[in-house]
This record gives sequence, structure tokens and C-alpha cells, in this order.
Amino acid sequence: MANYPVDPSVLRPYLPAHTELDEWEGVTYVSLVGFMFRNVRVRGMRVPSHTDFPEVNLRFYVRHKQGNEWKRGVVFISEIVPKPAITWIANTLFNEHYRTLPLRHMEEPDEYNLCETYEWTYKGRRYFIGAQAALIPQPLQPGSKEEFITEHFWGYSSMGKGRTVEYEVSHPRWNIHPVWDHSILCRFGELYGKDFAVLDGQEPETVFLAEGSPIKVYAKKRIG
Repeated sequence: MANYPVDPSVLRPYLPAHTELDEWEGVTYVSLVGFMFRNVRVRGMRVPSHTDFPEVNLRFYVRHKQGNEWKRGVVFISEIVPKPAITWIANTLFNEHYRTLPLRHMEEPDEYNLCETYEWTYKGRRYFIGAQAALIPQPLQPGSKEEFITEHFWGYSSMGKGRTVEYEVSHPRWNIHPVWDHSILCRFGELYGKDFAVLDGQEPETVFLAEGSPIKVYAKKRIG
């Protein structure tokens, strides 16, 4: 997870109705995330040849107030996966912004380190995000930026005309593998649109590797 501070004006046009930008210590962030899904089921059913797959997404952080409760969530600018059936299911069931591109995940652990890389191709050009991290994870620290990034348990997506889709994402608290080196090649403006060209050539403020866990995504509902 590579995390970049960004001016709020870049993100406001992408805000779903009834949400507002969520900040950590007064700063708004976008994250470029490589994620490996394993043993995936859709409504309790396995889709043959689609249970294990990588994803790369660009996301930012929002919150939505329901009664006296603030729900902290994420909005995805785009999610990349290697199989078109996954794109169709996610866009149809959750009103997301998936697209299908050649994408692969490479994992090279040794006795002391983890080495994780996600590599994809867009318009014939190579992209990647990779990290080398300590093999032994550390507990997530309360109040840390890592806690802010990982502990958003809702997803929000705009349906237009003041309507928004909300869905809950449930998982236990993740431990963090400290990253000692990383490598990223991403042409943000080309891949995600000119609004995100401000990230081109920018080093992430932080990079970390989350341990991961089983995740449950609940059915969507409309708000507003």
C-alpha cells in the first residue's frame, strides 16, 4: 500500500453524495494498493477459475454520518483485475469501476523477508508496484497512519443524481510487515486520468505491507 498526500480539490469531484473526505492529521490521502484475493466466493458460491486473483486499485478515504455514527470508508477511482468476469461481477453487483488488464502477482519470500510485486500492462506499457518487507509482522499501532489507512470498513460508490451505494467490508485488525524497500512505476495521469497526473513522479509518503485476513463483503444498499 503506497500512500500519497493530495490536495482535497483533486478528490472532491469523485466524492459520492452524502460523503465527505476523511483526513489523517489534516491531510487527505490516495493509496495505490496491490491486493491478492484467495478462495473468493460470490454470494457463497465459487466461480470456477476465478477464486484466486490479483487486484491493483487506486482509492481514497471518506466518511458518512448515519445518525450519531460516522462510518469511515473508501472510494475506488479504479480497480484493475486480470479476468473480465470479475470486472463484470464487481461493476454489476457493487457499482464499482473495475477494468480488465494483463496483471500478475509475484511473491518471493525467503528466510527473513517478503518480496511482493504486482505488475500490469496498459497501452503496451509496463507498470508495477513492489515492496520488500520484514517477514515477521508487527501489531498495528493505535492512532497510526497505518491504522487510518487499513481500518475503513465501508465502501461507497456514486450512482449519480445524488444517490450513493454503500456496502460493509468486515475483517479483523491487520498486522503490518515493515517495508525496507519499494519500487513503483505508475503513470497516474495516463492510467487514471489527468486529475491524477499530480502524482506522476511523486514518491509516496509511506509504503507498508498489510498481513491480510479473511474478508467478508456485505450486500450493497442505497443511501440518499
